[in-house]
Amino acid sequence: MHRRLFHIGLLLYLIFLLAPNSIRAQAPISAAHNRAALKFPESLTFSIDLTSDAEIKQVVLEYGVQALTCGTVVAKAFPQFTPGKTTTAAWTWEMKRTGSEPPGARLWWRWRVADAAGKELLTEPQTITWLDSQYAWQTVGEKVRLHWYSGSQSFAGALHDAALKALTDLAQDIGLKADAPPDLYIYANSDDLRASFYYGPSWVGGIAYGNYNIVLIGITPEQLEWGKSTIAHELTHVLHRRNTFSCLGSSPTWLSERLAGYGQGGRSAGSMQRLQSAIADDSLIALRTLSSSFPEDRVKVDLSYAQSYSVVNFLIAEYGKEKFLALLRALQNGTAIDDALRAAYGFDTDGLEDAWRAKVGAKPRPAAARRVPTATPIVVPTFALVAAFQIPTRTPTPVLPTAIPTATHTPVPQPTAIPSQPPQLTINLDALILGALCLIVFVAAIIVGVIVIVARRQRRAK
Repeated sequence: MHRRLFHIGLLLYLIFLLAPNSIRAQAPISAAHNRAALKFPESLTFSIDLTSDAEIKQVVLEYGVQALTCGTVVAKAFPQFTPGKTTTAAWTWEMKRTGSEPPGARLWWRWRVADAAGKELLTEPQTITWLDSQYAWQTVGEKVRLHWYSGSQSFAGALHDAALKALTDLAQDIGLKADAPPDLYIYANSDDLRASFYYGPSWVGGIAYGNYNIVLIGITPEQLEWGKSTIAHELTHVLHRRNTFSCLGSSPTWLSERLAGYGQGGRSAGSMQRLQSAIADDSLIALRTLSSSFPEDRVKVDLSYAQSYSVVNFLIAEYGKEKFLALLRALQNGTAIDDALRAAYGFDTDGLEDAWRAKVGAKPRPAAARRVPTATPIVVPTFALVAAFQIPTRTPTPVLPTAIPTATHTPVPQPTAIPSQPPQLTINLDALILGALCLIVFVAAIIVGVIVIVARRQRRAK
């Protein structure tokens, strides 16, 4: 009996050894050298080495950024590779094509692999910080993390203390609280700052990325006081964004800039003087225009900040804080700005501008400005809110990132005031000559046409 069982076991073992590979237990797909190489600020290259018993047929890279968003957003890339039992796959994220992520952003990626035998591999998510490694970054703080590479410890400490004070004041005075420690990246100057990203305004000196919980500022030691004020300004933008985040709407720029001005301690005397000049010479900017991004021109940028500050001060002083808080709550719930203003105050954006102009002694809105239509917000389907720093754990619908991250900008401080100047008439001589030539050719063509018609009629008459 025992001998028979032994022979049966030996026979089964020999059958297993001689069986084709397709019915044996297959080894899993293995991965090595899963890495991401930074070429800041141009690109980020992901690569991986793969091995399997069967030919590797499909390799997909899934990647994204850790930030507040509506729903689970995952981008997919399909890298070029040579199918085989051993292969290497690589794909490069070109920031110029998609719009650069902000310095300090935490990027994540993982690989989804399949072979001819039906085996699959999903690697664990990896993360990397999108940051220029040419600088020797140092970090101080926990409640707010300040990163810098130029300047003394006392310089960084003074800026960090200013950031802590700003967070405390915002929590006590307005109720804006940080849901996670913000990251402040202090560049040695505004030139270094502008070189760290694409598609930013030329005058930028500070940027707040509320969805990323990141602030970028270029500060020299000589600009320490301006730097402290700007830190408070940008942190207010971040906290305002994170405390009023909505998938169905957004706050107008004039409102968020006024709150940031509060955190900063108000506008400068020179800025408010420019506002008074604009009131006197009727060169104010339409409030609806200030609902989107501010203009590129330095003088108009400063006026935009001062005007926004004055408009919201008018709302609070004239109607009280309770109505103002009701306005913020309505915006957080996704209500469009005009509807939120009507619910809280009984007027829309145009009505607010009319009331504010009357209060500060400005002329009524121009007739053309009164015909500007009210923008209707796009309704976005409701998704579960993805918490900050969440990495997805399921397979979502593929989405490729193409938009530039939303940010608010602060201009570089100017050593002297910029005088108000009347507009200059400029003439493009080349365009004038080209236009004259086109007119001559047009007139000549008409004359030739008339001559041809007359000649034909004369022939018919004969």
